[in-house]
Amino acid sequence: MGLYHSVQAVAGAGGDGPIDWSAVADAAKAATDTGDLTVETPERDGYATDVRDARNRVREVGQLEFDLPETVEIQNRHHWIDANVATFSRVMEPIEQQAEYIPGIARMVNTGSMAVALSFLGNNVLGQYDPVLLADNDAHALYFVRPNIHRVADQLNVERDRFRRWIAFHEVTHAAEFGAAPWLSDHLETAMEDAIDNLTDGSIDRATLGELDTTMTAVEGYAELLMDRAFDDEYDDLRRKVDERRQGRGPIASLMRRLLGLGMKRQQYERGKAFFDTVADARGVAAAGRVWDSPDTLPTEDEIETPTLWIDRVDP
Repeated sequence: MGLYHSVQAVAGAGGDGPIDWSAVADAAKAATDTGDLTVETPERDGYATDVRDARNRVREVGQLEFDLPETVEIQNRHHWIDANVATFSRVMEPIEQQAEYIPGIARMVNTGSMAVALSFLGNNVLGQYDPVLLADNDAHALYFVRPNIHRVADQLNVERDRFRRWIAFHEVTHAAEFGAAPWLSDHLETAMEDAIDNLTDGSIDRATLGELDTTMTAVEGYAELLMDRAFDDEYDDLRRKVDERRQGRGPIASLMRRLLGLGMKRQQYERGKAFFDTVADARGVAAAGRVWDSPDTLPTEDEIETPTLWIDRVDP
């Protein structure tokens, strides 16, 4: 019945724009099992303890000043889909505003494609730090998708509490980056808006897209550095098992990962981590955090590949 209702929601897509976001939400949720969200007090306290400990450790190791987002939510899959439909619709709005008349069949295809993407992600995302880009406010958020955390922990044969703590530390490292660099959200928003404006004009701004990729490589790489230095337990087995699980996905899941650019995100992790490991080994973790002083101290593409260039330029 879920697939039937999902197709029905897409078939009923309406409105004047290229995507019916209400139908996207309905279709994605119809195709996605909600997942259990019966959280007893000990587990809820466990999430709070993990997030608090992660904040304290990251502050200490990174020598960063930051606060956690006011919104920290334990979610089911439908909650996550709703939150990210709002994000996707904000990002796509400038392009939608430029669109001329959209035939019904094209609207259905666009709506269906977005629903498939959000359903896939909703079934796989474990945690998310959401900087809430392109919104009218600066209220960031931290999400934990409990059904996915439990399912993956069981699949990997690891303790749920330990796996949850690992996810909490990873997401808090992202909160640390954006908290320590209040300019970072505006920097990303400006680059995104410039890229979108060029797309609506029918051109691709490769320089801006390259800058976005380099910035996100720094974001992902620094998070990996803090995870390595701040997490208060061994986790090589967790990373190895997660990587093996990713490589062992079926052909459909592998295709979805490629279409959604998740392979590129893994490359950002790896390239960024290599850059920050080199800087931290040479000058210390606090010195590596100098990338967040200002947009001018972000590494360039060449500096990502050759960290000594960044060290010579910034002298952290």
